[in-house]
Order: sequence, then C-alpha cells, then structure tokens
Amino acid sequence: MGRMNRLGAIVCLLAAAPTLAESRPIDTARSQLTVLAYKSGLFSGLAHDHVIRAPIAGGALSADEPLSVELTVRVASLEVLDPTLAEGKRAEVRTRMLSPEVLDAARFSEISFRSTSIAPESAERWKVTGDLRLRGVTRPTIFSVERKDGRYRGSVALLQSAFGIAPISIAGGMVKVKNEVKIEFEIVVP
Repeated sequence: MGRMNRLGAIVCLLAAAPTLAESRPIDTARSQLTVLAYKSGLFSGLAHDHVIRAPIAGGALSADEPLSVELTVRVASLEVLDPTLAEGKRAEVRTRMLSPEVLDAARFSEISFRSTSIAPESAERWKVTGDLRLRGVTRPTIFSVERKDGRYRGSVALLQSAFGIAPISIAGGMVKVKNEVKIEFEIVVP
C-alpha cells in the first residue's frame, strides 16, 4: 500500500509538472511600451521631444519560481506619436529613427528583453535584472516593476550610445536628441 501511495504521488507530481513552470502570455493588445526621447542643445527650443509607441509583439511572464519575463518588439512597428508635430514631420522622424543611422530596422528587426532574475522588493514591487537586445547589442538592464490594478508598471533610462547609436545631432550640435532615453511600460497578463 505504501508503494502505491508513493507511485500515485509521483504520477500526480509528473502530471502537474508542466503547469508548474508554464508562462502566461502577455496581453499584447492591452500592454504598452513608450519611448521618450528628449531634445537638447543651444537651439533646443526649436526642436521637439519625441514620444514613440513600441507595440509589444509577444512575450510571457512566469509567476512560478523562478520568476521570469520576456518580451519582443518589432522595430518596424514603432510609431512616432509627437502630438505637436504635423503628420508629415512625424513620418520624417520615423524614417530617420528606422534608418541605418539610428535603429537600422532593415538589419535589426527586433528589440527583445529577457529577465535573468526577479527579486521581490515588497508585496507588489520587484527588482528585475535582465538582458536587453537592441540594434544587435545586448546589455544588462535593471529596473523596478510595480503591480497595481492588475498591471505591471515601470520605467528605465537607457543610453543610446550603449547600444551603438549616436544620438541625432543637427546644425552642428545646436539641436540634438539627448543620449539618455526613457522607456515606460505597462504590461497586462490575463
């Protein structure tokens, strides 16, 4: 009888094992990632800050140990939202952003993030460490995430130069984009 109980427990454990480490897909329709690029330079008053929507193409979150998250953005899907720019100017900004000079979308079609560790900071807050791959360069990235109203929210500042991108500069540097950009995100997992 003891052997049957052990065998039954092993069968139950094996049957449940695939669900223990299963990831839940990110709801890409309700999740959002926004990139904020700021102007600088002597004549920055003539320039514009840029707001860029980066739709999440796919990803998953595992709430089981070890905690993990991964996501992917298709570079060609980035949209310039700058509400103060005319549509034609937004198209020009997008063209330059996707060009070999900046993101080189033809060679590097995806931006991806994969966590390497997630540590709790409080009941609804975590420190996420992982690898961000952008323009063919992978860099370690650390940021905090907070869960509120069933959504995971956070932000991280990155240097464009760390990924081989020289910030856009015009008029001999009198107007330019700052090296540091901010990424804000809101992730929904059903």
